[in-house]
This record gives sequence, C-alpha cells and structure tokens, in this order.
Amino acid sequence: MSGTGGRRILVRDLILPWDIGVFAHERGRKQRVRINLDLAVAADDQPLGDNLANTVSYAGIVDGIRALARNGRVNLVETLAERVAALCLADRRVLSVRARVEKLDVYPDAAVGVEIERFNQHG
Repeated sequence: MSGTGGRRILVRDLILPWDIGVFAHERGRKQRVRINLDLAVAADDQPLGDNLANTVSYAGIVDGIRALARNGRVNLVETLAERVAALCLADRRVLSVRARVEKLDVYPDAAVGVEIERFNQHG
C-alpha cells in the first residue's frame, strides 16, 4: 500500500426482498432487507487510470448480493451480514468491511438488524 492512503467503497440503502427469519410467520414469504456497506480498499502505487479493473467494483458487489438473495434463505440477519461481508472480502484489495443488515418489515415503526465489521485475513 502506498503512502497516499486508501479509498472507501460505499453501498447505501440497497433494499432487496429476502427469505429471512426464524419465526413461522416469516417462512415462505420474502421481506424487505436493507443493506449498507462501507469497504476500506487498499491504495496501491499504480494510478487508477480511469479503468474499472484498477478498483473494486461496487457493481460486482451489488450483483453478488442480489445473487445471494435469489439463492437461499437464512434465519438470522447475523448470518446474512457474515455472508455479505465474506463476499466483499473475497477481493484481496478490500482491507475491511462494515456491513449493516436491517429487516424493514418486522415492526411498522422501526428497522431492526445488525452491523458487523470484518477484516481481510489475506495479509
């Protein structure tokens, strides 16, 4: 990593229908889940050169999360947050991710969820 610092990739207010929940009334119906991400990305000595290949693509992250939503149910928001964080950390340039996952349909007057922070172990 260069002395120029890093950059942050942000995904804000991604809302997707998800098969999530532990209670009987939650099973078999999708509920809205909001995901917010803050990724710390390593800066290297190479300039971006206005080339997408030289940075972490938020489009790839969003597409990956959409695929997770299509491909399976989870019981806990904690499990979902861990899966989203792992998806982000699969790119070695991502140093850390803060993932907030909220269920929007549990209460009419509140969103409920979890926020985790995970660090890349790729060294």
